Amino acid sequence: MAQVKVYGRRDVWAGRQKEVSDLLQSCLVEAWGLPEDKRFHRFLLLDEDDFVAPQRGPGYLIIEIVCFTGRSDDAKRALIREIYRKSGYDPQDVEITIIEMPKVNWGIRGVCADELDLPYKVEV
Repeated sequence: MAQVKVYGRRDVWAGRQKEVSDLLQSCLVEAWGLPEDKRFHRFLLLDEDDFVAPQRGPGYLIIEIVCFTGRSDDAKRALIREIYRKSGYDPQDVEITIIEMPKVNWGIRGVCADELDLPYKVEV
């Protein structure tokens, strides 16, 4: 399981959600082996005045990936590298954060996630 939140300026990223979502999903599938149909992406596009980062350009993008614990450091590095490699975006304008938490902290389909039988591996 991975949920993705993407923050960026509305005047730059509005209308490009599919492009970014497709990019991120392909990287999650490639680096972590997530099923293609497990896509949970949210876009939080903000007005210029609400996204203050004077040291970054207008294309500044923050990507937060919230996921179950269990991925190795190498798997996390592979995902980050894959996003930078495939995106073509200025690396100075893209920041990626992976936030992990135990399955027991997730409620999914009426149960704690540690009680689910997942069709994919988390320990990669």
